[in-house]
Amino acid sequence: MIKKFYITTTLPYVNGKPHIGFAMEIVRADVLARHKRILLGEENIFFNTGTDEHGQKIADKAKELGMSPQEYTDKMSQNFKDLTKNLNISNDNFIRTTDDYHIKAAQKFWEIVKKNGFIEKRKYQVKYCVGCEMEKTDSELVDGKCPDHPNNEIEFLDEENYFFKASEFTEKLKEYFKKNPVIPEFRQNEIVSLIEREGMKDFSISRLKEKMEWGVPVPDDKEHVMYVWFDALVDYISTLGWGGEDETKFNQFWGWADKPVDSTVFQIAGKDNLRPQSAMWQTMLMAAGIKNSDVIYINGHITSNGQKMSKSLGNVIDPNEAIEKYGVDALRFFIIKHLHNHEDSDWTEKRFYGAYTADLVNGLGNLTSRILAMSSKAGIKLFDEGRGYPIFGRQHSKLENYDFNGEAEEIWKSISDLDELISRTQPFKLAKSDDSEDKEKLKVVLLSLLNGLWAVADWIEPVMPETAEKIKLAVKENKKPEEPLFPRIEK
Repeated sequence: MIKKFYITTTLPYVNGKPHIGFAMEIVRADVLARHKRILLGEENIFFNTGTDEHGQKIADKAKELGMSPQEYTDKMSQNFKDLTKNLNISNDNFIRTTDDYHIKAAQKFWEIVKKNGFIEKRKYQVKYCVGCEMEKTDSELVDGKCPDHPNNEIEFLDEENYFFKASEFTEKLKEYFKKNPVIPEFRQNEIVSLIEREGMKDFSISRLKEKMEWGVPVPDDKEHVMYVWFDALVDYISTLGWGGEDETKFNQFWGWADKPVDSTVFQIAGKDNLRPQSAMWQTMLMAAGIKNSDVIYINGHITSNGQKMSKSLGNVIDPNEAIEKYGVDALRFFIIKHLHNHEDSDWTEKRFYGAYTADLVNGLGNLTSRILAMSSKAGIKLFDEGRGYPIFGRQHSKLENYDFNGEAEEIWKSISDLDELISRTQPFKLAKSDDSEDKEKLKVVLLSLLNGLWAVADWIEPVMPETAEKIKLAVKENKKPEEPLFPRIEK
C-alpha cells in the first residue's frame, strides 16, 4: 500500500501583505509536494495553505482603515491567494479561518477538548503582546517590550477566560519528542530544553467578546470568542474535512491517535512558530485524541542587508517584485539553493542577481542552448530510431530527508558534469570532421548530452516546473528554445 503524505504551511496573518519569508515557506512546501506526487501519485498527496484572519491585530487594523474585519480580511487574504498563483504553487486547498466549515470545526474541536476535561474557566492576569497575539513572561521581554514588536506596548490583561490545561500533557509531550519530530535537531533541542525546564503551562484560549469581538464564538458562551491561536491551528485538520459531514480525507491523511493510518503529517513553519507548532498544537491534538504531527520542519528567517525585515525600516522584500523582474522559476531556484535550510539567510538584490547570472543565465540556460544547438545542427535526435522516450528513475533525492539545499547542490553538480563532458569530448570539433569514426563519436556524445539534459529537466521539475517543461519540449523537438530560458538582465 502506497503511503499518504500530508503537507501544510502555517497560515500567515493577514495584517500585512505577503513577504519573502512566507514565499520561502510556501515554495519549500510546494517543492516537497511536487516531489512526493512524482513518487507516490497525485491522489496520495494533500497540500494545504491559507490565511489566519481572526484576532486583535486584525480588528485594530480594520478599524484604523474604516473597514469591517470581514471586508479587511477578504481584501488581504486575496493577496496571499494571488501569491500562490504567482509562485506556481500546487496546493490542494486554500483555507481561510473565516470559512464557515473551519469555524464549525474549531467549535467542534473546543467541545471535544472540553468534554475530555481539558478546558476550564478561571481568572488570570498576564502580560500580552498584540503583535504576537501571545502571552509573554518577563524573561521573554527586553526592557519591558516584546523583542519582535518593540514599537508595541505590552498590554496587561486582567479578566476571566477559558484555559486549555496543557500542563497535564507535559510528560506525554516529552515522550512525543523522543520520536525526534522537529527538524533541525538544534530546534528540537531548544523546545525540549524549554519543556524540561518549565514544563507545559496552561494557556488562555478565549477573550471577552466585549473587549475583542473578532473571533470564533465559544460554544455555549456568548460572552467569549476563541483566542486566535486555538482557532487557527485547527485549520490543519479542518482543511481535510475534520468536523464536517465527510471526514474521509482526514481519516486517510491524518487520523486518530488510537486509529493510526499509513500517512506522514508534515508541517513547515518559521522559527518564531516553534512553540505553537511543536508544543501548543501537539498538546491540543493529544487532548482531542488525534494523531500528532510526524515532522515539524523549522525554517530560519530572511534578513535584508543583515537587518531583520520590518515595515518601519522599509526593508521588507516583496516576492512579487522579484517574480516580475526575474521570473517565477528564478525565485523558486534561489529559495531552494541559496537560502539556508534552517539558519537565517540574507537577501540582497546583489546576491540574487549574482546567483541568477551565474547559475541560470551562464549555467543551466547556456548549457541547454549549447547542447540543443549542436544536436539540431548535427541532426541527432534523442527520440528517433525507435528508441522512444528515455526513462529515468528519480535519483536518490535529498528531498526524502527534507534537505532542500542538498537537492539543489546535487542538481547543479549534474549540470557542471555535463559542462565538463562538453569540455572533455569537444563535440563542436567532432562536428567539423568528415571522418566516419568522428561522426560516430559525435553521435554518442550528443546522445549522452541529450540524455543528461533530459535527466536534469526531470530532476528540476519540482523546483522549476516551467523551466523543466520548456527543456523537455525543446529536447523532444530537437531545437534550441527560441527565447533564452533565462534572459540576461542588466543591473
